[in-house]
Order: sequence, then structure tokens, then C-alpha cells
Amino acid sequence: MPTLLTLGARNLGGAIADHFAAQGWDVAAVARSQETVDKLTERIPGALGLTADATDPDQVADAAAKARSEFGSLDLIVNAVSPGMRSQGQFGGGPLLESTLDDFEHYATQVIRNVYAFLSAGSRALKEQGSGGSLIQITGGSSRRALPGKGPWAAGAFGSRALIQAAALELRPHGIHAALLVVDATIRSPKTANWTGDAADDALAEQQDVARAVEYLASQAPTAWTHELVVTPKGDTWTP
Repeated sequence: MPTLLTLGARNLGGAIADHFAAQGWDVAAVARSQETVDKLTERIPGALGLTADATDPDQVADAAAKARSEFGSLDLIVNAVSPGMRSQGQFGGGPLLESTLDDFEHYATQVIRNVYAFLSAGSRALKEQGSGGSLIQITGGSSRRALPGKGPWAAGAFGSRALIQAAALELRPHGIHAALLVVDATIRSPKTANWTGDAADDALAEQQDVARAVEYLASQAPTAWTHELVVTPKGDTWTP
């Protein structure tokens, strides 16, 4: 059976793990907290749960090695980690006139460090295995445009896009597919429930739909790879 390793196991990462387990894949998942790992392994029999810091390339590399050792292969690595809200300041970093260096570090530097760790460790793990595979980075609409009050977050998202483009070009000769999945919407989940309760049914992205988009990218043949895919709910604003 093919093997998925997902960075992030609580909300979107957990939904992706659930989807691929239902398709018959072996599943390994990384989270910071043991509580999140325990919930995932209780829900998915046979899953490998790992506690690690997804911004540390060495810890990501160790997780990839453990997944491969446990299941005998590593076919798909998905980065579903996103920064949570800070206890202080505004979501996304706030206006540049008001934001602090700590805001920038949280919403920009931490994001791009996580993507770098994912791509650097993930690409080496798949290249060492020698049988190809896919690396899929999930990001939001801020990778396409900056919005007022969310400049630091957009800086991290733009950087994610740049790293994926570089990885896609570098890894194609090795048979490794690198792709950016842009979810240009708020995703309905327990994480967003406090401010999305009144949203129309078609205004939010569903975690299950994002998981199916990941499956679509991972299933592509080398004769038709997609390196950037954008999904937008009908009820949300779409801009070219």
C-alpha cells in the first residue's frame, strides 16, 4: 500500500489523513502535541502518530524516516501546517503601521521556515528512496494577493509559493512531483468555527474537498503534472 505522511494532524491535516486511510493508504502524521497524535491514532487504526516540530528540518527528516521504516515506502508528503492566531495582535499580522516584529516572525518567518523544512527534508527523503513521490504544500489565497492588515501573512504565503516553484523545477528530473494547493477561501473546521457560523454553505471550503484535491494531485501521471492548483468555493469571491 502507498504511504502518506502529513505534517499537521488536527484539523485539515487530520481530515487528509482520514481521507487517505479510507482509500487504503498507510498513514503517518506529525503534530506538536501528544494529545493530537493520540486522537488521530485512536481514529485511524494502524496509523503512525509522531510528535515533532514541523519547522525543524531534522525533525521532519526523522518523521519521514520513521514513516518509511514503519510502512516500507513513502509516496506522498503533505504540509497542512498553518500558523494559529497569536494571543496578542491581529490575525495575519495587522497593518504595517501597527504590527510588531513578533507579529512578522509569527505570520511570515515561521510560515516560510515550516515550508523550507518540509521541502528540504521531504525532497531528500523521496530522492533517497529513489521511487519518485509527491510533495504537496497547502496554502491560502494570500499566496496570490496581499490584503490590508495581513501583509506579514502574505509575505510568508508568497515565500511558500516561491519555494514550491523552485522545488518543482529542481525535483522534476528526479521524478518527484512538487505542487502548491491554494485554498482561496476560509476552510470550515473547528479552528474557524468561532467566526464562520453564519457563512453560507457554499461560501467556505470543506476539509474533505481539500483532501480530494490533494488526492487528485498525488494521482497525476508524470505526463501531466500540475504544479499549482487553486480551489475556490462558489459562494466566495473569485478573482483571476
